[in-house]
Amino acid sequence: MKTIKFNKGFIPAAIISGIIILAGVVGLFVKGINFGLDFRPGMIEEVRVAEPVAEIGYNGPAKVSMDLSAGQMDIVISGVGATNETRSFNFNVVKTVSELAAEVNKIDGVVMNVRNGSYDTTKLFLNSAVTNQLSDSIIYIYPAGSSKVTTDDVRAAFGSDSVDIKQLGAGADASYQIRKSVKEGDVQADVLAGINEKLYSKFGKENVAVVKTDFIGAGMSKSIAIRSIIMLLLTVVLIWVYAAIRFHWDFALGSVIALIHDTCIIMAFIIWTQMEFSTTVLAAVLTIIGYSINATVVILDRIRYNLKMMPEAKNFNEILNKSLGDTLLRSILTTVTTLFAVVSLYVFTTGSIKNFALAMIVGLISGMYSSIFISSGFIAMFRKNWKPEYGVHHSAKTAKIQEE
Repeated sequence: MKTIKFNKGFIPAAIISGIIILAGVVGLFVKGINFGLDFRPGMIEEVRVAEPVAEIGYNGPAKVSMDLSAGQMDIVISGVGATNETRSFNFNVVKTVSELAAEVNKIDGVVMNVRNGSYDTTKLFLNSAVTNQLSDSIIYIYPAGSSKVTTDDVRAAFGSDSVDIKQLGAGADASYQIRKSVKEGDVQADVLAGINEKLYSKFGKENVAVVKTDFIGAGMSKSIAIRSIIMLLLTVVLIWVYAAIRFHWDFALGSVIALIHDTCIIMAFIIWTQMEFSTTVLAAVLTIIGYSINATVVILDRIRYNLKMMPEAKNFNEILNKSLGDTLLRSILTTVTTLFAVVSLYVFTTGSIKNFALAMIVGLISGMYSSIFISSGFIAMFRKNWKPEYGVHHSAKTAKIQEE
């Protein structure tokens, strides 16, 4: 079988990679990295804007709380002088808000007023920023899939304030992620109150429902960033030590250069697409480092084997081309089969997992490419003056081993 001359692609591959990495460096200064909340201090709040379909309250001596899920509403009654019980209302039975209210109002002291009685109960949700403890203060019940607000409307609520708005979901089911940076000393409650005040002023307090909130202070985000850098560097150093012990220093250096190459390629992609760089995406980068070194080790192991089995080789490129040819099908099949799973994640998921999958797709392709051309190319450069260690007199012995 004819041996593919992979070595002819080493220089063109290095030039292409250099251009991509240089573009990433330029992008770093032009566009910057879109750091997620994990690496950037700030408040992030996800909200929905919709008119309530009902309101509920309680006036009595007992302690009454409410829990609302996709399948049912539970009202828990407890306290001194009350019968401790849980009333559950299955949405397969009470299918509209009117039917639900009729049943809830049978509980002593609990009053549920209906605004839109025909609405489907399976699409109801509560404001997570409000306690689920019922009292004479009204709690609003909201309908999913009824919002008429757009991203531009939410952005207009903040005027010239520096906030990032991201739409999650589509159409009437959309929610909006609002992220605001904070400085050292900013108080979480004050930042949150400032965000909500803008929303209440624009849409009305009763029409804004908080889905969830997260807050990371300046000290914590800095600590996470430092630990992430240390973890990445330590991973690369340990891989270099492993490769140097198992193979040779130049093999180890070539494999580490390939890992750094893959990391730079992924980062260039992240920078130019402005993908949010979160801990999930960092996990994808570390996963690709592990995957890439695994693919590289297979090739290095084959090179080491052929160094002993090809004493007649005139130069190191002959051994390198034979080794790459021996492992090419394995490299392609491993990458393609892994891509099947990762592409499925990208197609069928959303949010941070979708970003994880996209980074993995880029990294898998880069990892296969770097194992063949980048790592091998640098090893070939380090061994350009290589001479056979065994000599021609060893050919007969090698032939005998191959026959066996």
